[in-house]
Amino acid sequence: MAKVIMIQGTMSNAGKSLITAGLCRIFHQDGYRVAPFKSQNMALNSYITTEGLEMGRAQVMQAEAARIEPQVCMNPILLKPTNDIGSQVIVNGTVIGNMPAREYFNYKKKLVPDILKAFHKLEEQADIIVIEGAGSPAEINLKENDIVNMGMAEMVNAPVLLAGDIDRGGVFAQLLGTLMLLEEQEKSRVKGLIINKFRGDVSILEPGIQMLEEKGGIPVCGVVPYMKVQLEDEDSLTGKFKHRKEALIDLAVIRYPRISNFTDFDVFEHMEGVSVRYVTSVQEIHHPDAIILPGSKNTMGDLKWMRENGMEAMIKKLSADTPVIGICGGYQMLGESLEDPYSVEEGGSLRGMELLPLKTVMSREKVRRQVTGTIDSLTGTLVALSGKEYKGYEIHMGHTAQEKSSIQDAVVVQKENVYGTYVHGIFDEGDIASTFIRALAEKKGVHYEDNQGMNYQQYKESQYDLLADTLRKYLDMEAVYGMLQEAEYDKSRIG
Repeated sequence: MAKVIMIQGTMSNAGKSLITAGLCRIFHQDGYRVAPFKSQNMALNSYITTEGLEMGRAQVMQAEAARIEPQVCMNPILLKPTNDIGSQVIVNGTVIGNMPAREYFNYKKKLVPDILKAFHKLEEQADIIVIEGAGSPAEINLKENDIVNMGMAEMVNAPVLLAGDIDRGGVFAQLLGTLMLLEEQEKSRVKGLIINKFRGDVSILEPGIQMLEEKGGIPVCGVVPYMKVQLEDEDSLTGKFKHRKEALIDLAVIRYPRISNFTDFDVFEHMEGVSVRYVTSVQEIHHPDAIILPGSKNTMGDLKWMRENGMEAMIKKLSADTPVIGICGGYQMLGESLEDPYSVEEGGSLRGMELLPLKTVMSREKVRRQVTGTIDSLTGTLVALSGKEYKGYEIHMGHTAQEKSSIQDAVVVQKENVYGTYVHGIFDEGDIASTFIRALAEKKGVHYEDNQGMNYQQYKESQYDLLADTLRKYLDMEAVYGMLQEAEYDKSRIG
């Protein structure tokens, strides 16, 4: 029977995902079969498994840290926001429908059997399961019928490590306030506190740590420094969206309101001399070496947003000399038209950007599949990508085609400087990313050489090891292993 430990946070972006990933790598290094688990994830960054099932990318990242294949049982419930008050609900990798927040709040308790079934499947394969919570366990308006924080911990009798974010200030109030808002039986599950993202001399914290332990009655198990590891972030609070300086090769990614799967561009984040800027206005575009239209959870709505704020007109103007690449929803936008006969998004029809000779019709069924193959013969700036082997996945609600069947079948569709594809992760494989950047450099008349000397997968491995090394140094791993010894539970008591 698997041992369990759970990482909860005082707020979103307190570092739960990275701490979970780091513990997964540590336990793997120590010879254990380890797997991540998050009962419910709210994210627009998703992934398709080998079975064609959809799950949150945070658990994919953690599975990579554990060096195991991602499985949908690691994230049985995925919520993908469609607007400010509702989400698409995905259970065990398949869509069950769209729900307003209130409707889902009343419905979610019915998903407990699905959560436990997924957890039981995972524990058959693992010695240790590292569970990640969501948001904060002290969100008292959401505690009723909780299935992702203390409710999840109760289901599987998990000891909890509670992490606070000192970088955003008020970490002592975060931790003590959270503990004060917990019920006694919930607080008894918290076995250790973590002060995360610390910068400076830890000795300055010592009086505060002593008082924190006295008032909270729970030991501080580590003060973890701010780590400059480059691994995938959760959606809305990612630091990637902050303003960045333009480098030798500059990529402008359009950040529309419902941007999804921006992890497609993480591969460029570690490349020296390359900037990835997420832009929201005409004024921010400047003169990039390439413009990228990423995925979208509301393609028609986001295209209207670009049309209204002038971004569409600017992109069309720049496309005369600047490569424009659309992926998934961005690819659909580049076509001649989008039709939504079943009101999958907003209903009706909408003129596209008319940069590619394509038409998209939204469908009720979501396309979910992993794909591999060879990039078609391209011309112009990106000719060097022709014949490159790719691997990725498709996840979209529409079908795109045009009169020439060769266009419909091509993995990358091109018209002059404009390129489009449905394949997420297409830049991750082999040397596609570095070839892409070198092609942009050649067009610009400058020399570019990626000095990392490793492919993207190797780079991510180095980051997981760095994360594990840091946590080993600053976390009390002896205490963590001690918590695991009391983490077994009796399946019979939860049916």
